[in-house]
Parts: sequence; structure tokens; C-alpha cells
Amino acid sequence: MSDLDTHGNAWRLPASVYLASRAAPFAVPARPASCYVAMRDGCRLAVDVYLPEPLQGADAPPDFPTVVIFTPYYRRFRVTEPGAEPSPNAAKYRDAFVPKGYAVVVVDVRGTGASFGIRDALRSPTEREDYRDIADWIVAQPWSNGRIGSTGISYLGAAACFLASTGHPAVKAIAPLFAVSDIYSEQLYPGGMLSKVWVQAYDDLMLALDQDRRELVATFPYFNDPRFDGPERVDDDEDGALLKAAIDEHRNNFTLTDLAPEFAFRDSATRHDPSLDSGSCSPYRYLDGIAPDVAVYSISGWYDGGGYANGAITRFLSLGNARERADNRLLLGPWDHGARTNVSPWRSHAASDFPLLGEVLRFFDHHLMGVPTGLDQEQPVHYYSIHDEQWHAAPSWPPAPGRTRLYFRATGLDDTPPADESRCEFQVSFDWTTGRQTRYERLGAANIEDYYVDWQQREAALLSFDTAPLSAPLALAGHAEVRLGVASSQPDAALYVYLSEVEADGRVRYITEGMLRALHRKTAECPPDYRTSWTYRGYAAADASRLQPGVAEPLAFALLPVAWTLAPGSRLRVSIAGADRGHFPQVPHGRPPRLTLSLGGELGCHIELPVRDTGAASR
Repeated sequence: MSDLDTHGNAWRLPASVYLASRAAPFAVPARPASCYVAMRDGCRLAVDVYLPEPLQGADAPPDFPTVVIFTPYYRRFRVTEPGAEPSPNAAKYRDAFVPKGYAVVVVDVRGTGASFGIRDALRSPTEREDYRDIADWIVAQPWSNGRIGSTGISYLGAAACFLASTGHPAVKAIAPLFAVSDIYSEQLYPGGMLSKVWVQAYDDLMLALDQDRRELVATFPYFNDPRFDGPERVDDDEDGALLKAAIDEHRNNFTLTDLAPEFAFRDSATRHDPSLDSGSCSPYRYLDGIAPDVAVYSISGWYDGGGYANGAITRFLSLGNARERADNRLLLGPWDHGARTNVSPWRSHAASDFPLLGEVLRFFDHHLMGVPTGLDQEQPVHYYSIHDEQWHAAPSWPPAPGRTRLYFRATGLDDTPPADESRCEFQVSFDWTTGRQTRYERLGAANIEDYYVDWQQREAALLSFDTAPLSAPLALAGHAEVRLGVASSQPDAALYVYLSEVEADGRVRYITEGMLRALHRKTAECPPDYRTSWTYRGYAAADASRLQPGVAEPLAFALLPVAWTLAPGSRLRVSIAGADRGHFPQVPHGRPPRLTLSLGGELGCHIELPVRDTGAASR
């Protein structure tokens, strides 16, 4: 089955239908105009400008709305021969919007590409102020109509949030795609544990790009065209002297492997600058700066890294609960990071068929061009359910407000608690791993088409609890939450919980997962500007607390969100591990704990499932 938006009745007007009827009266110029733009401190950023060129017989308007893209991954490569796409990171946005009448501006962010400057953190406050300066420059150009939107995948999407949070009056709509809101819990430290794959892969990639190490750049599948010849210089830099000077400055850029340990808690700051913490680099910190007249469309996927879908959801909830705004939308699909792959095991092919940028185009047409699109007649939330392979619509999040509780028993999972208290022990193995075809490798820039294909044999080594075979479909939509009564033989531990569907023929399918370091078990109320629909914790240094070995304590945490419909005859399985080698550190180092789960009684383990009514209307 495909993930095309016509599967189900979720939209009154699917983006694929809208796109088919949308005129494209312009051509993309053969080359952009390129120049340096000076920031308030004199740092010069390299900028490409693509202006729509009217096709024969079409009229040229005097000005255009602008879509601006901020990237650390080269706005454009210099190429050694024709035929290579010089803008692998920005071409999709150029080709989606320029023919439809938008100017597209692509910027090498400070300290990257052909831009000057030094990066002192991941999306630092300094860089955020650059975005305001770029917006000032755009509206001063004769081709600008004074209305700006921004979008992009991952870093680019978070940059769009930073731009909107500056409060610049020209910014009217942003569509952050697969972009974090809180780098601590969604990117750097899921469950309070360092994401090793992402941190190391990010450093490797940025070292290669920022220092123009072409032999290293070629090791990444997105940038391995042998015709690439480093970052493209701006038009006035004919001999490349300015580019060389910019790259020399980049050699002083921060490295994430050095910075990340200073962010070990959410409230940890760098030693040299107490104002620089993980929140300083996170869009959530600045959401109050996004004016009510700015429309926001947050888009992510169920296997989008270690928490990027949470970022999309918490952005949607925080903006929606804070005030009335022009438009606030949420889209969650069956995708990995960037929607390179449809992750459903029941797909007909790996590539996504969903017109992602067609959906964004309709959103921008509505809010930047002011044309009638029918968008205001659509529900604000759309999501795809795996296994029933359908799109669904909802008026709010979560789409399944009801909860079904299942209790852990010696015989499996049941909706009635055990009559007597008992214990279940297992020894953690630091050698166990989810493998090398997971959501985390995709964050490490791996190009994965088949996810968790060896899950059945890996999961077989874990402690598991199953339901009885289902008599009817079980439709999950949202965050499952576990509450584990756990005693550890060590003063700390890590708990990983996995959901699987065990089909009637015995095949086991990975659904989702969640994790928590016991040190961070204290929960908290959501701050007013950081809303969640699942268990929140502050990850503050003052809240960290060691376990007393042998004494059971409750650990409550959410699994990553998913919409998945289990088939009749299948069983739902909950599996538990204490490590995931290669993805997260040992907890505690070199001391694999023996863990004891409480079954029944006050600390009895249970899981709450977000169960959707399968008879509810889909639109």
C-alpha cells in the first residue's frame, strides 16, 4: 500500500489533487544570483536568490512572496561538469516553489558553506539574530512583496522556527519539517541518555562540510557525487579568495561531541557562558516570540529519529494552547527522518508517494499569497495509521483521548490486575542492541529503506509480555505510557520498553519504543510554554536521584508516538531491555544491573494504550 493522501477520507481536498490543478507559470532560472549579506556585527553570509522567470506568454508580476531556507549543509556546491545537481539540500524547495511564483532565498548559515563566521553552538542565539537580519534584507529588495515564509527538513525546519520567533513582521507562515523543538529530550538525550549515533555522525558531517574536506564529504550518501567541488562561491568572488577566508574561519567551529557533555541535564549550561544551555539552541525556548498572525504547520513521521515527532506535537500543543493564532497544523506520517522512506512493513514500495511539499505549497498559497485553497475547511490534525494503511483527520491532539490499561502478569498482559503480588527478574546485557537498521541510524545520515528487518530475532532475547490474540482490530494513535515498579541491583539503570505486533503466523513487527534513565525518574508539571499530552519531566540536575539498590520505585514514561492498527488474531507484545549497545551509553558503566519488576500491588507494572475508536469518522 502507498502513503498517498487519497487513501482514506482525511482531506476534503488532498494536496495531490490541489497540486495537479495548481498553475506553474514560471521557470526556475539556470543559476541563482548570489551575494554576501552583512549581519549587524559585520559577519557576511552567502545568499542565493532564485526569482521566478515568466514562461512565454505569462506576465511578470512586480514582486513576489519569499520562501527563505537557512541551511548548514551548503546552499550550493561548485560542480566540475554539467549534469550534477549543485543544490542537493535546497533543490527540492527551489523546484517546488519558484515555478509557482515564489522567490526562494537560500542562506549558508554563519560558519558554514561560503559564509563567514564561527559557530559556537547548535542553532545558537547569535545565529537566530542573523535570521532577523536576513528578513530585513529580503523585504528591502525590489522583488519582495514584503511577505516571508520559511520551511525545511531537520535543521532547516528548526531554523524556520527561530526566524518566526524573532517577531519580524514580514514573516507570516512557517512549515518546520521533521524538526526538533527541544534538543535535550528529542535529540541529544532521549530519556536522559546521550544519543551516541547522532552526536558522532553530526560532528563527522559538519567537520567534512565546514572545512571542505571533500574526501570525507563523499562518505555521506547525500553528498557523494564525484562532480562536487566544495561550496560554491558568491558571484563577486571570482578567484575564490573570499571562500578560502571563510573556510579558514570555520576551522574554529564548535564540535558537538565536546559540547554535548556540558548539556548533561536540561538546565546544564556551558562553563564559559551560563546563558548558553540546551534551551538556548531549542525552538521551544522562543515560541512566545511567534506572533499570533504567523501560521505554523508542523510535520514529522513516526520513525523520525529519537523524538522529532514529539517536537512537532509539543510545538502544535504549545502554540495552540497559548493563544488564538492564524493557523496551527500538525501532520504525522509513516515516515523516517525527512520522509525518505515509508516505514510501514505493509507498503508496496519504499519511497513515499505523499506530496509533502505540495501540502506545504497549499499552506503557503493560503497564508502568503492569499489565494482560496480550502485549507480553512480542513481539520488541523492529520495522521497516518500503519497496518490499516489509512490517513485520518482529527480536530485536536491526541486523536485517541481514551486510554486502555493493561497489567503485566506472569502469564502476559491483561486488563485486570494480578490478584497477588509477585516479582519478575532479569539480568541486563550491555551487549544487546536494536541493530543497525533503526530510527537512530537514519539520524546518522544512513540511507535506510527497510527498518527493523531483524527485529524478531533481536526481540526474542528480551523479557516480554503478550496479550491474548485480539478478537477485533486494536487501533493505537498517540503515546503509550508505561509505569514500571522496578528494583535495581545497582544505584542506576536504564529501562527500554518496546511495543510489537505478533501476527497470527508468528511474525513480530516493531511498533515503537521508549526509554528512561532511572536517575531522571522524577516527573513534573508541564511549563506553560511547553505543553505535552504525555508524562513530562524536567531533567534538571537538582531532580536527579540515585536508586537504593534492591528497593522498588515507580518509573513512568511515554513511548514515542505512533498510529498503528493491530489486526484481529495478532497479539500486542511489550518487551523490556536495560541497554541498547551502539545507540546509548551503558547505565551504569561496566555494571550491568539485575532488575526486578513488580507484578501486582501498589507498584505493579502496567501500560496505558491510546486506543482510537475505529468507528469514528475519519474527517
